Amino acid sequence: MCRTLAAFPTTCLERAKEFKTRLGIFLHKSELGSGTGSVGKFEWDSKHSKEGRNFSEDVLGWRESFDLLLSSKNGVAAFHAFLKTEFSEENLEFWLACEEFKKLRSATKLASRAHRIFEEFICSEAPKEVNIDHETRELTRTNLQTPTAMCFGVAQGKTRMLMEEDSYPRFLRSPAYRDLAAQAAAASASPSEPSHT
Repeated sequence: MCRTLAAFPTTCLERAKEFKTRLGIFLHKSELGSGTGSVGKFEWDSKHSKEGRNFSEDVLGWRESFDLLLSSKNGVAAFHAFLKTEFSEENLEFWLACEEFKKLRSATKLASRAHRIFEEFICSEAPKEVNIDHETRELTRTNLQTPTAMCFGVAQGKTRMLMEEDSYPRFLRSPAYRDLAAQAAAASASPSEPSHT
């Protein structure tokens, strides 16, 4: 297992696999490429009509607010897939790592996980370095001296704001999301199974 994945707790990796599997039921990412320069698109899978209704409502809700997107397991998975096409998934991965970190109750686990998160996302030349200013980086470094559940709060807030103001609007404008939303809207409007496009 690569060093980066080994840093994640087993439950996080299991949840990621579950998200990937669950999202795969509803979405199929086409191959990158094609002469049109598209970066792929998601397609509706009509084999799962029982879950399709809730999923279509979920998909349409993602455009209502960034909070709704982040509160949806499928939304996070779709947003992550989009960010990977832009080679900018580190902010979301950092935000998710911070959300998991806040759930820790053991002081020992808190300290060791805080240092792993810092090394992976915050320190200069980190493998998945997030785009934060020097002051935030140094404040976070200082917070690590006595780690608490909120020691990444400022850095997490800044990366969230960056995603909401930059990546999220691009995600909503992406052909992948627009196609998926159109299919979800059609499924919500029709009383029968979702249409297969």
